[in-house]
Amino acid sequence: MVNNVLFFSDMGIDDAIALMYASFTKTINIVGIVCSYGNVPVEDAVQNAHFLLDSLGMNDVPVIKGAERPMTSESPTYTTKAHGTHGLGSIVPPFASEGQNFGIVKSILERYGGDLIIVDTGRLTSLAMAIMLYEELLKRVKGYYIMGGAFLVPGNVTPVAEANFVGDPFAADLVMRHGGPIALFPLNVTYKAIVTQNMSDSINRVGKAPLFKSMFDFYYDFYKTSMPRLQGAPMHDLLPMMALVNRQMFQWKSRPVRVVTQEGIAKGQSIADFRPSATVEPNAIRLALDLDYGQFYWNFMTIMTDKKG
Repeated sequence: MVNNVLFFSDMGIDDAIALMYASFTKTINIVGIVCSYGNVPVEDAVQNAHFLLDSLGMNDVPVIKGAERPMTSESPTYTTKAHGTHGLGSIVPPFASEGQNFGIVKSILERYGGDLIIVDTGRLTSLAMAIMLYEELLKRVKGYYIMGGAFLVPGNVTPVAEANFVGDPFAADLVMRHGGPIALFPLNVTYKAIVTQNMSDSINRVGKAPLFKSMFDFYYDFYKTSMPRLQGAPMHDLLPMMALVNRQMFQWKSRPVRVVTQEGIAKGQSIADFRPSATVEPNAIRLALDLDYGQFYWNFMTIMTDKKG
């Protein structure tokens, strides 16, 4: 069965690798990319998406310009240390590109309806906008696969908050309350999705993904300095895409989720009630809290190299 995916992204390195992975599967069909601020300004995210789609032979996929800043209108903070000044490590796309009007989202929702899946790996501002504008159409969507949050583990931007949620906590909380059904991939599980230098070298030798090694090396250098204990680079944004065809790879727990919106040390913190006595509501979010690394390794390397063993 083919999964038709509308991909919301801030198009940094791990977003780009998620797009590569999707393009190499036979079961994920990217029907549009909504680019937003996050890793880089929205204009750079749009340019990166066009460049990647061109390199993958997917020029027919519409690239849509999403949010330029959070719902609070604060000036966004970009993550250039991890992703580079343009978002793809040392790669700078050789041509300028513009994104299509956000209204294209409505056309995609109308066309695919219940055969559409939302994957969001960036700040949730654009998805929150879509929910506010096209709520009835989004009720028909098959599911949402979202990277964000951190539950009972440290954040990666503040002591308690993950980048996508703290970047726009109002949007994140709105999506957690009104989007659905949601499968959420927090830092609890994404930090376990490690790609090593040896894996990168193997992918590079096959030559199927010529841009991979350059981007990975930049990303790996960041994590080698900032989190050497990982012994590789975590592919945070790959997991929601990978889960479309590998749900059995994860351990799940269903809980309602809220996001702290107030200013202060807890801003952007994701909260779920893990008490044994907690009531699981009908709209509870499926949290991926662990993964089978062996399955992750085998699937990722198989898809990225076309090798079956």
